[in-house]
Amino acid sequence: MDDQGVNPSWQYKVKSFLVECLRVLRITKKPDAIEFKTIVKVSGLGILIIGAIGFVIQMAKFLLF
Repeated sequence: MDDQGVNPSWQYKVKSFLVECLRVLRITKKPDAIEFKTIVKVSGLGILIIGAIGFVIQMAKFLLF
């Protein structure tokens, strides 16, 4: 049996990957200053929230066990 249609060759896989990479690079853009500051603020807030949750869990573990 010929199963060539079921399992694409490695060349096809590499070509598909490169085409997808180029497509993503074409639609991306550099953020402007306002957008960048917003991303930094939201990311920092997320890091602080995750850190606070971890701190509370550590303190609860320390106090209860």
